[in-house]
Amino acid sequence: MPAKQFPTAEARKAVALYRDRMAVYEKVRSAHEEKARAYWSTVEAKRVKRLRKRARGRKVHLADYVLKQPPVYSGPPKPDLPDFLPPPARRSKKKADREPLPVVADFLRHAKARFNFTPEMPEDELDYKRAYVRTALAAGLSKDQAVRIYGFEASGNGKYDVQAGLESGRKGRPISTALGYNQLLVANTIGIVAKYGKRFIAELGERSAAAKGERSKRLRRKIASLRRMVRYARRLPFRWSKHVAASRGAKGRALHALILDVDIGPLLQTQKLINSINYAEVKGYDKTLTAAELEMMNLTGDGNGFDMISLPPAMREKVPTANFFQRGGYERNPVARRNNTVASLLAATDRKMDYHAALDGAKAMAAIFDQLTQEARSEGANAAAGAIR
Repeated sequence: MPAKQFPTAEARKAVALYRDRMAVYEKVRSAHEEKARAYWSTVEAKRVKRLRKRARGRKVHLADYVLKQPPVYSGPPKPDLPDFLPPPARRSKKKADREPLPVVADFLRHAKARFNFTPEMPEDELDYKRAYVRTALAAGLSKDQAVRIYGFEASGNGKYDVQAGLESGRKGRPISTALGYNQLLVANTIGIVAKYGKRFIAELGERSAAAKGERSKRLRRKIASLRRMVRYARRLPFRWSKHVAASRGAKGRALHALILDVDIGPLLQTQKLINSINYAEVKGYDKTLTAAELEMMNLTGDGNGFDMISLPPAMREKVPTANFFQRGGYERNPVARRNNTVASLLAATDRKMDYHAALDGAKAMAAIFDQLTQEARSEGANAAAGAIR
């Protein structure tokens, strides 16, 4: 039997030093956490108060926002455990390993298995861009809004099947289920299909009636699958939390394959942006949203985004971005932390849009906007000339 090993004086000294440093760290960290909890509780309380004021038609003032920046921990770092000590025992109840995020192949597989749906995915990226631009123009989106949001969300060169974290052909795993030109999450897709799916079916029906041959047949097959998807989505309670829960299941993920379809995908993505524009109009915002303002609503949700863009310029310079985030989301968002007022965040968004709008994919989309706009003008002029004759 081996002799029992007693710690050396040097080891005892290292352990004592570690414990002293840990005690200091925990005391300072605890004080910081107390301040941080109080700060974020105030942020939430003021956010609720603003929502109530707006619901009653009352004006929101500077005092309705937290004007201090979040407390930043500046104390000592957590000390490292001495090398000769074993790591702390893990909890007996281990968290189940998280399932890897689904990718395009998973969305396609579930769509085929659950709804017998295979999206029509053009080989030429420009074909999808043309379909997207036609839909955006018909809905009233401007070239500036659509192109700059595409540049921001899809890196300026992203294809119609681009997924967050895999932009520009990156290898690895995605960072979310966000997909397409303006990066819808699975939960976004489910909600839009539930609310607007019947309208999409009617639109495809009109296209099928105007088409001939194989094109008409393909549209009818899409309509049949889309009907089943709409029935599923509408059976779910229309709440974000329920759509998030459904996004983890096979049927919810199957709906996300709709974004890849050249007919349905543009309808879904355009609808997301139009919803934000309509939300701002209903709330009384009577200006045309800039691409950066529209992106704030697309990125943070209509409520928080509108809370930001409704601020006049002078208030945008003073109000911290922390007012529009939950603590975890803010701390995970380096852009919002670095650009910590509304004005600086919008300016940073514009700078990023400027850069990505100059890349080939964004320039191709802009050129299609110009081409289709000119064609529409020519057709209108010809129709007017015919009427005069």
